[in-house]
Amino acid sequence: MARFKRILLKLSGESLMGKQGHGIDPERLGEYARQIKEISDMGVQIGIVIGGGNIFRGLSGAQKGFDRVKGDQMGMLATVINSLALSSALSAVGTKNKVLTAIRMEPIGEFYSKWRAIDALEQGYVCIFSAGTGAPYFTTDTGSSLRGLEIEADVMLKGTRVDGIYTADPEKDPTATKFTDITYDEVLERNLKVMDLSAVCMCNDNNLPIYVFNMDVVGNLKKVIDGEEIGTLVHH
Repeated sequence: MARFKRILLKLSGESLMGKQGHGIDPERLGEYARQIKEISDMGVQIGIVIGGGNIFRGLSGAQKGFDRVKGDQMGMLATVINSLALSSALSAVGTKNKVLTAIRMEPIGEFYSKWRAIDALEQGYVCIFSAGTGAPYFTTDTGSSLRGLEIEADVMLKGTRVDGIYTADPEKDPTATKFTDITYDEVLERNLKVMDLSAVCMCNDNNLPIYVFNMDVVGNLKKVIDGEEIGTLVHH
């Protein structure tokens, strides 16, 4: 029995680089597609937001002299490229899916609306939400919170390369300890880099739980859906 009926899965664009360190690693893409298929076949309704950090990140572009608005628009287009790659990989494993874009760009994807997304989810499509919120100055974390709330997801699953939330960055601090669960307020008070501040506040205000886990370990997504405690839950 699946722990959640409808989820918003947030994936890192940087994780798509896999072992090659740039662009899109076909092996990592295939792993993601197979894991998503596994839970889709269980009847879980899946919305996905994927970042664009493997291609271009608007904020870092602005620090190098790009106009911030144009930089963010480039970042939005990077998420569309990743979404099309994931869509292709899902189709290859036999999972029907749709790419919905926050900016009109038919025939690349359908223009996003809550009602179109929910209708597709209920028909068994995996919905990939691309181009962020469609507006600059918002990250894909905030886009994930927004889409998760709009599609009335039970939870936002944030797939990262670490196995949960720690007291400090475990890649830099060997003494960092992991939380099995934590409140939104604690995340904000401790200034833990779980997601953007605006994304955490949005989830807090609207009571959307966040579950942080390591998506790069094959099989972990199904473990989360099966109810295994392998990550960190953020809640009230």
